Amino acid sequence: MPNFQTFSTSHLIVMLLTLAVPILLAAIARRRAAATIGYFLAGVIMVNEVTNWCYRFAEVGFEQFVEKHLPLHFCGIAVFATVATLVFRNERAYEIAYFWGLVGTLNAVITPSLAEGEGFPSYRFFQYFIAHSGIVAGVLYATIRLRMRPTLRGLLRAFVCANLFAVAVGAFNSVMNSNYMFLCVPPETASPFFFAPWPWYIPILDVVALGLFFVVFSPFLVSGWWSARKSAG
Repeated sequence: MPNFQTFSTSHLIVMLLTLAVPILLAAIARRRAAATIGYFLAGVIMVNEVTNWCYRFAEVGFEQFVEKHLPLHFCGIAVFATVATLVFRNERAYEIAYFWGLVGTLNAVITPSLAEGEGFPSYRFFQYFIAHSGIVAGVLYATIRLRMRPTLRGLLRAFVCANLFAVAVGAFNSVMNSNYMFLCVPPETASPFFFAPWPWYIPILDVVALGLFFVVFSPFLVSGWWSARKSAG
């Protein structure tokens, strides 16, 4: 299989579809079908995740599966949060999916961490982007069509949860000699956020994440401010 190349034709098509698919689905979904389409997206994301667990377990065995392939990255948790959002419209799950997904997972879509031989059309290529693009697409669909909305309190909760989760995962890494959330070694990626050496990139990423949380929340912040101003005027 060919190696993955960032911003290759296949990568650009995937990024386009990541944005176009949820917008298209939201546009064509009628009121009664909106929930059904949400269930469909959740099903695709979850089937892809479970299939990958089975594939990885069969490929590497129990020890390496626990060490490398448990859903203990941000994106792994965002998968469950996105599915819960689309199926149950749970607000707490939506907060995690929205902020972790649009900040962390969207970065993973733009600058993927794919190994040698994982370019298009390998299984890993499709699995990776169904998982990561699926999170972003699910969040956008829930926001556009299901009309779920992030809040400032939700932003702060998502940030606190991210840090608490990082502490728990760091403890797990120390026991299992793993590298979940890339807390021990930075990933091989074109992302500009891993420019500092270990461990300094960790607090830097924390500050950057908080800033980006506010960036993805800003449309709703501005919209709320504008509505309040119109009402007052």
